[in-house]
Amino acid sequence: MRKKCCLKNPIAFLFLVIFACCLFVVFVSVLRLPEAASRFSSAAPYMAKGARKLSTASTSSTNLGVFGEMMVAMLPQDLSFTLFIPSQIAFERDLRLSSRDGFNEENANNTFAIISRVLGFSAVPRQLSSAAVPVSGELNYDSLSGFVLHITKDEKGVIAVNGVRSEQVDIKKGEIVLHVMDGVVMDADFEQSVQPDDGR
Repeated sequence: MRKKCCLKNPIAFLFLVIFACCLFVVFVSVLRLPEAASRFSSAAPYMAKGARKLSTASTSSTNLGVFGEMMVAMLPQDLSFTLFIPSQIAFERDLRLSSRDGFNEENANNTFAIISRVLGFSAVPRQLSSAAVPVSGELNYDSLSGFVLHITKDEKGVIAVNGVRSEQVDIKKGEIVLHVMDGVVMDADFEQSVQPDDGR
C-alpha cells in the first residue's frame, strides 16, 4: 500500500527518479576512475624501481638519463610539445638530484616533485625545432606553468632558453621535440629553493 502511495505522490516519484540518476552517475564515475589514474602510471616505474627502469623509446645515440626519461614519460605522447630538458649532469649539478639516491624511499616524493616543477618550467605545448628560431632573433613562449621562455639562437645553431644553452637539439620522440640543455630552465624562486643550504 505504501508503494502505491509513493507512485501516486509526484514529489516522492520525482525524488526516486533523481535518486536513481545520482546512483547511476556515481556508479559510472567509479567505473571510470582507473582510466584517470592511468595518466600518471607512466612515471610509476621510476618511483618504484629507480634508475634501472629506462624508457625503451630512447635511441642509443641520445641518452636523456633517468630524469630526462621521466620528464618525457610525464607528457602525453600523442600531443605536440617542445621540452627543454636538462642534461643528466645539469640535474645533478643544478638540482642536486642523484640517479642513485633520488628514487629511494626517503627521496622519491621529493624527486618526483622537483621533476614535475622542472617540467612545468621547460615544456611548451607546441613543436618548436631549432630551425624555427631565427638567428640572432628571439621567440617568446609561455611554458606549461606560465613561465615566459625567451628563446634565442646564435650563428652556430646553438639555442638558448633564458640564458641556458643547448647541448643537443631537435630530438624527436613521437610528437615531442626535445632539446637537451646544459642547465635547468626555472624561475628565480624555484632556483633559490633548490640551492644548497651551505651556500655552495
